[in-house]
Amino acid sequence: MMAIPLAWLQLVREKNRLLVALAGITFAAILMFMQLGFRDALYASTVRLHTKLQADIVLISPQSESLVAMESFSQRRLYQTLGFEGVASVSPLYLDFAFWRNPQTRGTRSILVLGIDPEDRVLDLPGVGQNLDQIKLPDVVLFDQDSRAEFGPVSAQFNQGKTVATEVSGRRVRVGGLFQLGASFAADGNLVTSDLNFLRLFEARPQGLIDVGLIQLKPGADVEQVLKDIQSHLPTDVQALSKQGFIDFEKNYWATSTAIGFIFTLGTAMGFVVGSVIVYQILYTDVSDHLAEYATLKAMGYANSYLFSLVFQEALILAILGYIPGFALCLGLYDLTRNATALPMIMTLGRGVIVLVLTILMCSIAAAIAVRKVQAADPADIF
Repeated sequence: MMAIPLAWLQLVREKNRLLVALAGITFAAILMFMQLGFRDALYASTVRLHTKLQADIVLISPQSESLVAMESFSQRRLYQTLGFEGVASVSPLYLDFAFWRNPQTRGTRSILVLGIDPEDRVLDLPGVGQNLDQIKLPDVVLFDQDSRAEFGPVSAQFNQGKTVATEVSGRRVRVGGLFQLGASFAADGNLVTSDLNFLRLFEARPQGLIDVGLIQLKPGADVEQVLKDIQSHLPTDVQALSKQGFIDFEKNYWATSTAIGFIFTLGTAMGFVVGSVIVYQILYTDVSDHLAEYATLKAMGYANSYLFSLVFQEALILAILGYIPGFALCLGLYDLTRNATALPMIMTLGRGVIVLVLTILMCSIAAAIAVRKVQAADPADIF
């Protein structure tokens, strides 16, 4: 602790150098915050629908890769599960992408369409439960009010009491209500409609095929036991997963089967490396400028460990002072990104701690490399 005032005095002696160091560390912290934020927003947005499904067990095709690459399977497999002990009810879920025509500009954009049985409450999304009667009507859809702005001022017009009618895949539809889900890396917008309306929109889809089977169990039923029974008795043309397993299945696709997860991880690593190089250059220059002072301390009887601690304390001070503005600036950048992209970019305690630890580690590694110069400070050579 006796070395902390000296470490601080050495840093503030060259104020321009200190400002450059803090700017570099702040930039590195911002880069790591943004890359980790995008990565977490990716995972959160792609499984947002999964978490809102009212199901204990999910059936999918073994050929399915993710929500954006689902393969259909026979709905008979879903109804077969009603014969297993503990199963209370089942419901099909249809998923596919269609072209939405902006009612204002007439431009088209791909949108994710969800088809559900309006008699079953399988989506725990704000606005869906209240409008199930609406989608029972022919060619009526619910529009996700958290979709990107490129789909048009649908929410504003609907809330003003105007009739919002447009085309989806060339078929005339009317917006009968709004719900909230949000955009993701997979889909910029979402629609919910009935299973019958869904099949009207996708006329080429063969009858009797579904994309996801939702299974709800009776109260007190053992999810793992029912899951094992289904997995062991149903043919291999379907795959049974728990709800958490379905979530992990989606996350694993984006983390391992696409370049997106790798890119954001690499971006975080690059920020770490850039920050380490900047801090090393600052600390190395500082040590070189004070080499005579370090040699004097050695001649006075101070051990190398004391001098090493001095450099590491400089690194710790730089890490803390550089992290604070980086954290504050990222709060604004997260808000800006969330408003621009509709992605769930929010600051979390866990991410804040991770970046703080990475920043301290980054500066410590730089100090460990720069400290070798201190060891070379020989009083006999200097004096």
